[in-house]
Amino acid sequence: MSDDYDHGRRDGLRLALALLAAEEAKWSVLLGQSRSGRTNAIRAVRHKTLQVAQKRLRTALNRLAPKEEAAINVEIAAALAKMGL
Repeated sequence: MSDDYDHGRRDGLRLALALLAAEEAKWSVLLGQSRSGRTNAIRAVRHKTLQVAQKRLRTALNRLAPKEEAAINVEIAAALAKMGL
């Protein structure tokens, strides 16, 4: 695959991570806020699902990173730090 294609895939994964981080932040505020135990349980499951999805995306992103280029790893670390991960 070409370098441009791989870079685009990494950018797509970074965008997905940013979206999941925003959703997780929204649901983390709502955890335990409802008087209904069932609603709180559903929110907790949804929050955990978002965390697992982020972890899987980070793993996929790490696998796509070229091993020989240290600059790419710095780029990934900066993007993850910007998202607060």
